[in-house]
Parts: sequence; C-alpha cells; structure tokens
Amino acid sequence: MHFIFILHTQLKNHFAKMLIENSTTVTLNSTVPAPGGRGGCPPVGIQLEGVILPPVITIDVILGLLGNTVALWIFCFRLKAWNPNNMFLFNLVIADFLALVSLPLRIDALLKGHWVFGDVLCRLNLFLMFSNRTASIALMTVVAVYRYFKVVHPHHRFNRITRRQAVYVSMFVWVLVISPRIPMLAYSHIKGSGTNTQCFFFTSYKEASQAIIILVGMHRILTVFEFFIPMAMLLFCSIRISRFLKGRQMGNPKKIRKAMRVCIAIVTVFMVCFLPTTLTTIGLWVNRSYYPWDCKSFYILTQLTIVSLGLNFLNSALDPIVYIFSSAMFRKALCSALPRVLRCGKDAKADESSTSTSGTQSTSQHELKSMTADRGSEDLE
Repeated sequence: MHFIFILHTQLKNHFAKMLIENSTTVTLNSTVPAPGGRGGCPPVGIQLEGVILPPVITIDVILGLLGNTVALWIFCFRLKAWNPNNMFLFNLVIADFLALVSLPLRIDALLKGHWVFGDVLCRLNLFLMFSNRTASIALMTVVAVYRYFKVVHPHHRFNRITRRQAVYVSMFVWVLVISPRIPMLAYSHIKGSGTNTQCFFFTSYKEASQAIIILVGMHRILTVFEFFIPMAMLLFCSIRISRFLKGRQMGNPKKIRKAMRVCIAIVTVFMVCFLPTTLTTIGLWVNRSYYPWDCKSFYILTQLTIVSLGLNFLNSALDPIVYIFSSAMFRKALCSALPRVLRCGKDAKADESSTSTSGTQSTSQHELKSMTADRGSEDLE
C-alpha cells in the first residue's frame, strides 16, 4: 500500500507538471483557466487584420493625403485672414499628417506578416497612431465649443481671443494630447523575432511585462474617457445651439441648418471613426478584469480592436469635410481656387458680380468687404 501511495503521488506530481508546462501552448479556443487563475493566452499574431486592414488603411492614406494636402495648401496660401477657428482647424491638419506619414509602415508590416523596421520606429509608429486619435478628438471638441460660444454666448470673452491666444490654446491641447502617450516611447513593443516579429500595443497577458500591462491599462482608460467626455460636450453644444437658434430665429430651418452642420459633421466623424474602437476596448477591459482565462474572447476582441483602428484612421480622410462645414473662410477659399465651371453656385455668382463691378471698386476694397462678410458668416454657420 505504501508503494502504491508513493506511485500515485509521483504520477500526480508528474501530471501537474505537464499541465503547467502545456499551459504556455494553450490554443486560442481554450476557455480553461491557467494555473493560479491568471491568463496564459499565447501571443496574438496577424490574421484577420492582415486581410482587412491593408486595403482599408491604404484607402485612408490615399484619401487622407489628398484631402489634407489640399487643406494645407488652402490654409497656407489661399486664406486671406486667420481667425481662432481656422487656427484650431490648421492644427487638426497637422495631427492628421503626423498619423498619415506613419501608416505606410503599418501597411508594409501587415502585407509582409511581420515588422521589419526595428524597435525605435515601432515605438514612434504606435505613438503617432494613438496620438492622432487623441489630437483629433481634442481639436474637434475645441472647434465645436468655440462655435457654441460664438452662437449661444456671443458676448463671452472667449469669443474675443486673438490669434496669439488661439496658438496658446492649441499648444495647451497638444501638451494634453502628448503627455499621456509619452510612456509608450519608453518601452519596447516588439514581440517575437525574425519572421515572427510583431509591433503591437495590444498584447496577450503571459508575454507582457508588468509595466506593459499597466501601460495598456492606462491606454484603455484614456481611450474610453477621451471618447465619452468629448461626446457629451459635443451633444451638449449641439442641443444648446439648436434650441438657441430656434428661439432667436423663429424656427427658421435654413439658419438652424447652417449653424448645426458643423456639429453634425463632427458628431458623425466621432461615431463612425471612434465608437467601434471604444466599444472593443471596453470589451477587452472587461475580459482582462473578469475573464482572464477566456482566451477565445480575448483573441476575438483583440482582433476586432486592431481592425477597428482602420476606422480610427478614416478620420484623417473625413476631417476635410469638417473643415468645409466649420469655416466659411475655408469654404470660400476652396471654391475660389476651383475652375470657374466647378465653383459653388454662390461663389460663382459672387465672382461674376465682382468682375462686373471691378470698374467702380478697387481690388483692396473688394477683398476687405469679402473678409468682413466671411467673418460674419463664420459666426453664424
């Protein structure tokens, strides 16, 4: 009996040892908890996102570069005057360019199936990708809040900020955007080696150090809060502008539509580009906190989170629409830069009338009158 007891104990210990060793190779479909109740999911490689993301991001880059190049040209060479609203929009263009120049590296990695650009570019690539999301959200929120004060509180001192003060506001926004993302540059996000090398911020639990787990947790918190807080502010601004104009304009639908379209454009970009990533991030958060052994759910949510990044970058392609709706100066400068047959109806008529009256009015007087009209329409639209 004593011999049988010793044999039974040895077999039990051997089986437990094998179970622990095999926990590192558990399949992604496994829902059996790893020893000690901690997650032991294997690294997540490029599978679903390797098929979906390359064409999506390629379209984002092509459309984004085209639209933002035109926007940058308009801001730098065609605008006759700058106001705080245009200053905020110009910073949004810069944020989009920083993200767009980093995306070709990500496309290459997705097509090849692995990362070949080293640790430094991996850190910089991830930093620019996630900073663009935060910067776009922050700057679009500033634009909407600025419009809210212009329409609802026209005598507020915020409406009297100068271009220099608008630069300070933009710099403050950039500090808020960059500061929480700087820790991403301090750690390596390279996983694997050789043809298995990956550069991902979303990682499985077992392969990650404690510092990376904390960093990813901070990122998830930021992703959630930087979406819902600005969204609440945007909805507040939109509702207040709508109610204010209905009371002041006797419900004139044309006036309300002009003032509301910037808020509608920004809210639409928010919902389309940032809501999917926010929802999948919350799902990962719940999975990590309450079901760390559920590797199947972890795998699916991680894949969906990475795929939803394609919609994040779509904001760089959609932001030029925000510029058109947000700035009458930008809209008029864009229309005036087009060939006459392609110009907007009102701008084409204005161009014809300015040509017919050129004999009685100097160019400088016409430009001054045009700039004054732009400023007036900027306040109402």
